[in-house]
Amino acid sequence: MAHGVLWTVLGLLLWTELGTASLPLVMDSVIQALVELEQKAPVMEASRGASAQSLPTKDSNPHNPLHHFLLGAPSLKAVKLVPHSLSPQLQDLINRVTQHDVRGGQEYGVVLAPDGSTVAVKPLLAGLEAGLQGRRAVNLSLASQATPWDTGDTLPGLRDASPDVTSPNVRTVLPNDKAKPPTTVDSILAVTLAGDLGLTFLQSPQTQSHPGLGTEGCWDQVSVPQTFTLLNPKASMVTMAFLNGALDGALLGDHLSQIPEPRPPFSQLLSQYYGAEVSGDPEFRSNFRRQKGAALTSVSDLTQQVWGTLILLQRLEPGHPQLQNMTQEQLAQVASHATKEFTEAFL
Repeated sequence: MAHGVLWTVLGLLLWTELGTASLPLVMDSVIQALVELEQKAPVMEASRGASAQSLPTKDSNPHNPLHHFLLGAPSLKAVKLVPHSLSPQLQDLINRVTQHDVRGGQEYGVVLAPDGSTVAVKPLLAGLEAGLQGRRAVNLSLASQATPWDTGDTLPGLRDASPDVTSPNVRTVLPNDKAKPPTTVDSILAVTLAGDLGLTFLQSPQTQSHPGLGTEGCWDQVSVPQTFTLLNPKASMVTMAFLNGALDGALLGDHLSQIPEPRPPFSQLLSQYYGAEVSGDPEFRSNFRRQKGAALTSVSDLTQQVWGTLILLQRLEPGHPQLQNMTQEQLAQVASHATKEFTEAFL
């Protein structure tokens, strides 16, 4: 059931409903949409089948190559049900919040959480989906079997590569002159935080702090928020709201990967996490995301994950303008610098 809900949320990106009154951009609105989807999930799950059928490339624009490779793609049958899955207001809401962007001094794809923080929804959903598939160490050699993203062909998803995937249980070390490049990446950390963090620091000098990392912002109004304006005009894509959503996605994804079936509905899980507590733990909620995040991974582990994710992206997209012709040593330096800045600024 949970898989059907998430694929339908992703499928909603392909539809736009105009002329509807906008719901407030708050987490409760997202939870309301999930409740409505979960009521229809049995039908959608039955239509989805055992494995997801990849969408045509022109319909896959909302997905980057990393997400497509690690998470797969929503089924075409599930997507065809999308126009009738939600009320127009909720459909419009999902269209607005499931793509993250920073442009014109404003941030899009974010919502106001009950604890007062602002959260990017896209990395949150990515973490939930990765958690449903199980927290895995994905062998980087699998990328060499994939058709490069820039050819327009469909990449194999994680389900296709499952025989070569194992659970991570080895502690990694900070890249240095003697360190070997990582051979695996953590599926949850890669799609929530590591990829975007690494790419952000490829754009700035490695000897300076990134000026736009973790940029805060303010809402036009608290009661019915609609517009989120950033306080730094040079903000990167890795804003404070994105970091909040990425860490929430990683924490909840890790939680989902450890609990047995039947897993709780997403609406219930998010209500608990952005409310009182999850699984009877009063510190497992959004107010404690930084403390929980620091316990989820060490600096050396995260550095290795950022490095490995950049290697994976380089293999999936050889023509990537930022990654083209980058050496392993350069990628390791970027990963080390990005993790240091992120840890000092956020954890």
